[in-house]
Amino acid sequence: MRLARVLRRLRGSVLAALVAAGVAVAPDARAILPALSAEDVRRALDEGAKGIAKEDFGEEWQVRLPRDEEILVTTPYGRLAYAARRAAFKDEPVPDKQVQEQIERGRGKLQLQVTMYGRQADFARWYQAVLRVGEREVKATFTQNERTALRTEDGRFAARNIYVFPLEGLPPQGTVTLVVQHSIERREILRAPLDLSKMR
Repeated sequence: MRLARVLRRLRGSVLAALVAAGVAVAPDARAILPALSAEDVRRALDEGAKGIAKEDFGEEWQVRLPRDEEILVTTPYGRLAYAARRAAFKDEPVPDKQVQEQIERGRGKLQLQVTMYGRQADFARWYQAVLRVGEREVKATFTQNERTALRTEDGRFAARNIYVFPLEGLPPQGTVTLVVQHSIERREILRAPLDLSKMR
């Protein structure tokens, strides 16, 4: 069976990658973690490989908002799961080198791809995002606003903006609020709660 073969190959190669990446063993938790344990990595790879047969794969990392806006959350765990799913579609395991690269790229980071709509192609150019944790604000360490948004059938423009935040200081099983503002006009564009307890 194709899926079983991919899973066996994944399990056979992942241990060496974990040792090389210096990942420690720790119990699994239903929360976003800045660094993954060896068991977390194994589970993410297995879940991603099995995800080729699941239509609802990835729903825990998607937040749909009332005005057609959407947030795609990339966590350290989700990054590995998606990589394993892409490899499984090719009937391949994730190469050890790529496992290590994904672990390092995702360590301590929360990436948000926010799809928003406007009236012109560069409407999102001056957007800035923060996460609010109670009374505290966490600024993005990386921002990439799409300046050439795609025109949709209804005449609006859809921009997919990327915001990366440090996981340090965020409640792994709590709720944070994403706030996007226009940095020139100083007006709020979007406000959306993110329940991190529903993600891994």
